Amino acid sequence: MIKQELEALKNKRQLRSIPNIEAKSDGRIIIDGKEYINFASNDYLGISTKAGLRQEFLKNADYLMSTASARLLTGSSPEYNKLENTVARLFNKERALIFNTGYQCNLGVIQALIGRGDVVFSDKLNHASIIDGMRLSDGDFYRYKHFDYDALEKLLASKRGKYKRALIVTESVFSMDGDVADIDRLIELKNKYNCLLMVDEAHAFCAFGETLAGAGFEKNIDIITATFGKAVGSFGAFCVSSNEVISYLINKARSFIFSTSIPPINIAWSNWLLTEKRDYLQIQKQKLNEIMQQVHLYMSNRGIKTVSSTHIIPILIGSNEDTLKIAEKLRASGYYIPAIRPPTVPDGTARLRISLTSDANVDDFIKVLNLCSSK
Repeated sequence: MIKQELEALKNKRQLRSIPNIEAKSDGRIIIDGKEYINFASNDYLGISTKAGLRQEFLKNADYLMSTASARLLTGSSPEYNKLENTVARLFNKERALIFNTGYQCNLGVIQALIGRGDVVFSDKLNHASIIDGMRLSDGDFYRYKHFDYDALEKLLASKRGKYKRALIVTESVFSMDGDVADIDRLIELKNKYNCLLMVDEAHAFCAFGETLAGAGFEKNIDIITATFGKAVGSFGAFCVSSNEVISYLINKARSFIFSTSIPPINIAWSNWLLTEKRDYLQIQKQKLNEIMQQVHLYMSNRGIKTVSSTHIIPILIGSNEDTLKIAEKLRASGYYIPAIRPPTVPDGTARLRISLTSDANVDDFIKVLNLCSSK
């Protein structure tokens, strides 16, 4: 049965394999001995490949390399408290809680908050971690068409009164389209229909918005989740909210309770970047914003339409076959942009997902567009 399913994936051109990545440097990646310009990275500020930063941090670093336990047993440490306080202050929230990954964070928050008699209203293009969190919860859930807030309001008007707790969930910057949710409209709806609002800032945190705190800073959002593993160039994730919600998650979020915690050295690295190197993060973010503006201006001047207004730029192809061919063509020309296919994106919307970073070059982006459009 497994063999047949693998064959079916192969026939649909959806079979995946792990690339043999040998090394990464600023804006570049080496796979199977060949170097490529890397347009696939979520390391939006280029932090993870900066050798000078690592050396400066490790010069005085003396932290455990493992916790060997979940935090509720013996897996916590002062480094956790420092980072959670840093993040809570950054988002101007009462409290934060660190999870091991963004996937585990969204999964755990939704599973904990939504029980029998509760409901979730979710954008249809939300990340798999949000979908799986809804599925693992004991509540009901409804998915509204991407950015169709009129449809969401119709759902709220007809369904909200049947449930105790209700949660509206959205990403801020969407990971595959690079478009940005209307957070103000969602706040209006959550207030009108007495819901909690949860916003996943994974692709906005430190990369998009007026501050390092993402697209929803200083807005009336009840629960914010994000990751250290993208723009911060570290590892782990977090939820920021009220004291009450965080206390509830500590007691109810299974992905937090039953996971061995992240090693203190990783936690300390994240906190060091967000405190001692905060100015550097701001500088890298400004570089990214300048590149992003140049890229979008170029596309606009040439009549190239995109749903994106951010550092994530999709080039929609459609079929898996055609997308793979173009990805291989780009790779032969020295650009690494893997084909994104279902189930990561809906059927018929296979694409190339160009990810801009502070190490990107606008001329390279233009060359990629030209290669994609040439026969």
